[in-house]
Amino acid sequence: MVKELKLDGEFIKLDQLLKFVDVAGSGGHAKILILNGEVKVNGEVVTQRGKKIRTGDIVEVEDLQVKVL
Repeated sequence: MVKELKLDGEFIKLDQLLKFVDVAGSGGHAKILILNGEVKVNGEVVTQRGKKIRTGDIVEVEDLQVKVL
């Protein structure tokens, strides 16, 4: 499944993005997904919860791909 997310500001932190698109029900759940290596940004596994996601980035988790606009 592909979703698109339009940023209001310059960036959104990775854990916040996961909560916003309903992949994670809480910050704790987002943390677990990230630390377990289940999240990719632009094709690379990312383990930083606070990674800044900017326009043009693609976040993948499970069967979901989020394109950031």
